[in-house]
Amino acid sequence: MMASGMHQPQGRTMPDGVLKLHHGSTFGEVSNVDDPVLIGGKRVIRPNGTHGAIRYLDKGCGAYFAESSGSGGARNRADRLSYHPTAGHIANLTAGSAHAVVIGLPFNRMITVHWEAAGVALADMARATGRFLDMLSKTIARHSQMRPGECTAWLWMHENGPGKGGHCHMLAHVPPQLVPIIAKRQRRWLRSITGNPYRKRVIRSDPIGGWLGMETINPAGHEVNLANALAYVCKSAPQAILDSHGMQRRHEPGGPIIGKRCGISQNIGPKARKAKP
Repeated sequence: MMASGMHQPQGRTMPDGVLKLHHGSTFGEVSNVDDPVLIGGKRVIRPNGTHGAIRYLDKGCGAYFAESSGSGGARNRADRLSYHPTAGHIANLTAGSAHAVVIGLPFNRMITVHWEAAGVALADMARATGRFLDMLSKTIARHSQMRPGECTAWLWMHENGPGKGGHCHMLAHVPPQLVPIIAKRQRRWLRSITGNPYRKRVIRSDPIGGWLGMETINPAGHEVNLANALAYVCKSAPQAILDSHGMQRRHEPGGPIIGKRCGISQNIGPKARKAKP
């Protein structure tokens, strides 16, 4: 969420008005992140409460479906119960985030969707996340006039807990010029997925770093903020795993999840990373 009076790049006004919608607005709501602060000249999101409200949920680029964030492929069995992501999950998400930068699709948006608040049962959350991400990626591909695997990249993490229920955090690449279009359609997608009227505070969306286009305007600042956002998404991993990846984040319980807990798009998955020289 962008604070008024926050430092802006010289000669550019980046209010991000459209995506700054609150939970009751047309599409994404701004996450309940604290206002960013300046550290060493770089704009950094505060560590506490940062992306707690950023409930992103997106899934893939057109024909690009969920890739397992570990080995063995995507597994969404209803009898598969987990309480936290594994070391393999976090390693894959971290490598995927880095590869998104390599292929020119750096994560620049964080989205959070509260599926339980939208009326989606825990066992159906993986399917709902998949449909949302598919709609998002197809819309981006259509308006970008690009092939699906070239238009966006994403990763996501499911969490579940008291007061929040089942929800999904996602990091994705959304071309800045398409933010207004995506903003107008998110509620419609949720109604289509859940079959229910949109409810306030179900979805939130915010640019990583606080303003649109930060990844090109201020790459160094974006890099710092992206690292913080990724650490937030991964916060349910055991502390030892977070520490091993240099994530300056305290572990927070992710709660029980049925089926797949996290995933990434195929264009930044293990096979894609191996194929890229």
